[in-house]
Amino acid sequence: MRMVRYLLMSCVVVLATAAAVPVAESCSRILWNDNGLAVVVARTMDWPESTEPILTVFPRGLKRDGGRLGSVDVVEDNPMKWTSKYGSLATTIYGIGTADGVNERGLSAHMLYLQATNFGPRDASKPGLHAGLWAQYLLDNAATVTEALESLNAVQVVMIEARGHKASVHLAIEDAGGDSAVIEFVDGKRVVHHGRDYKIMTNDPTYEEQLALLRKQDFSRPSSDTPLPGNVSAVDRFQRAAYFSAMLPRPKDDREAVAAVLAIARNVSVPFGAPYRKFGIYNTEYRTVIDLTNRRYFFELATSPNVIWMDLAKLNFAPDAPVMVLNPDDLSLSGEVSGRLARAPKAPF
Repeated sequence: MRMVRYLLMSCVVVLATAAAVPVAESCSRILWNDNGLAVVVARTMDWPESTEPILTVFPRGLKRDGGRLGSVDVVEDNPMKWTSKYGSLATTIYGIGTADGVNERGLSAHMLYLQATNFGPRDASKPGLHAGLWAQYLLDNAATVTEALESLNAVQVVMIEARGHKASVHLAIEDAGGDSAVIEFVDGKRVVHHGRDYKIMTNDPTYEEQLALLRKQDFSRPSSDTPLPGNVSAVDRFQRAAYFSAMLPRPKDDREAVAAVLAIARNVSVPFGAPYRKFGIYNTEYRTVIDLTNRRYFFELATSPNVIWMDLAKLNFAPDAPVMVLNPDDLSLSGEVSGRLARAPKAPF
């Protein structure tokens, strides 16, 4: 019998939400890095309104300002500034940050909500990076999880507030080699869970507490009668994803590997109308799957019948290439859609 391994990831309540909407627990992440064929990862984005997701292709050589949120300087003292080393394909939210994405070297990042987040007081001796660009900073500068963690030593992630809500987020990252990390800031200190076994992530409580709760479950003898947590809370989604991930059969090909993690993402998705305690109604807006081995990015909008994807080999990441965008909210989109990208008037950030 296979014991459930500790997994990783979560979802991000977007840092910029509608002013009338309260912050909520949301999203799940599932990494499958031990199937012997392809490293694949899925995530859900759960939110009560459109986060205005745009699939965005960023070339190398873009100049970034980690202290600027839209047109506003939110880190005025010593903001982090850099030029992107790697090109990336990202799902942006509200035009101010990256919630999900992968770079040309096979590093991917997923930003998810964590109410317990506390980045600590501002230390102006370190360049400040606002939380909305945290994921994009790593995609721009690192090829592996180890490099990404090292790059964070040079910056301080800074809490921001947009539309009346704080960017209380944590991050999950993984690379084409199957390495993984969950990064949280709790009580002002960075807490990192680094290793291939950290595969599942959702939201509150903190990751350490999620692992402790999972250890209380006995999933050593799985069967169709095994009682599983079945609601939409972050704890229930974490444990359900861990249970089913541990039983995935070896895929026959990369198509089956993608389908396997997408099936689990659908299993832990939030149905329309499902209530969150104290938060109202939240449902899954979209799901993504990233095949890090074959460099493909899949996107499934909950209100569309089609899964779309892009092959990164077909994208132009050259330094002189334009930023390209695609709005996935289009029922005519289906299959490989890199040919439907359009030139952006300017980079969103």
